[in-house]
Amino acid sequence: SRRHKLYREELNLTSPAAPLPLRPEASWLQFHLGISRDGLYPRSSPTVNRLLRDMQDFTTISADYSQDEKALLGACDCSQIVKPSGVHLKLVLRFQDFGKAMFKPMRQKREEETPEDFFYFVDFQRHNAEIAAFHLDRILDFRRVPPTVGRLINVTKEILEVTKNEILQSVFFVSPASNVCFFAKCPYMCKTEYAVCGNPHLLEGSLSAFLPSLNLAPRLSIPNPWIRSYSFDGKEEWEVNPLYCNTVREIYPYSNGNRLLNIVDMAIFDFLIGNMDRHHYEMFTKFGDDGFLLHLDNARGFGRHSHDETSILAPLSQCCIIKRTTLLRLQLLAEPEYRLSDVMRESLLQDRLAPVLTEPHLLALDRRLQLILKAVRKCIDTYGEATVVANDTTQPEAPASDRVKLTT
Repeated sequence: SRRHKLYREELNLTSPAAPLPLRPEASWLQFHLGISRDGLYPRSSPTVNRLLRDMQDFTTISADYSQDEKALLGACDCSQIVKPSGVHLKLVLRFQDFGKAMFKPMRQKREEETPEDFFYFVDFQRHNAEIAAFHLDRILDFRRVPPTVGRLINVTKEILEVTKNEILQSVFFVSPASNVCFFAKCPYMCKTEYAVCGNPHLLEGSLSAFLPSLNLAPRLSIPNPWIRSYSFDGKEEWEVNPLYCNTVREIYPYSNGNRLLNIVDMAIFDFLIGNMDRHHYEMFTKFGDDGFLLHLDNARGFGRHSHDETSILAPLSQCCIIKRTTLLRLQLLAEPEYRLSDVMRESLLQDRLAPVLTEPHLLALDRRLQLILKAVRKCIDTYGEATVVANDTTQPEAPASDRVKLTT
């Protein structure tokens, strides 16, 4: 309503504007209200399925650059290697019912693998990796990835014609093949060579539902203890010190509670998708130190099905701890009748951009799952099951006061 009022004032429209209604049954609102101490949504949530359909079907009413794209327009910290915004273009799309989603366009075909010589911090971001990561996260029962769906976007009608951002309008052009293309506006490496193009107007992309506003549900962004070096040389301490976890265990908040166990969950998830780019993690402040970790920005996953980056599992192999619920779920997904690749294949068929992953990527999940279980068995053989497997199956149900509260 505030934006609508400002827009009318700019056009010198003095007649009173009708207030925009907020429908309590809107899927975006219901999704936000369903966030609890246990995860972003309850198991078998009908709200999530409705939200996925709405992101696929609702008309786009506005489009704009994301906040980090805008930040790059005004500042560049060149003391570190910065991800070029032109290569990693993403937009914020808005829908009715105050819906908002992050749009990441297709940059790489499904059958293409990340070149061996690419560093993880200059790899492409893949729209299908965002979609597949949501499905995998739900299958693992983590429920820490925001609902994400694939959609064919008409870049002319659903981005160019609805954006009020003149910079975004200025980067649209028609290619020699008569396709409508656009790229990001930023201080460097933002050229037509890095554009994304429709065919001639339609472009595949992923849509990830936005979390509640930071004003309503504040979040912390915390450096990952197993952060990688974002330079061409040099290593972090965990890469050269096999006893690094002993140091981490002495530091708050990893010295007690389940934060370290949640880090191990995140490492298992990242190893399955092949994501080496987890430099930070976020948490809702409302749920305190033992709240769940959000698994955001997964577009650098599923890049190389032929390679298993076992260093991603360092939190598990160095700390030798894992939640019992996580281990039971992994063991179940290793059984022939519940094979992870089969469950993922069936789940991804629900998406309109299916097939989301190629068969080699699906089979790589089974292979990596066996490597995780092998690492757990090695830890148990060394330290014993009672030390390695943490019993988290008797946690009390979160009180109603722990649910995210939104007011109209």
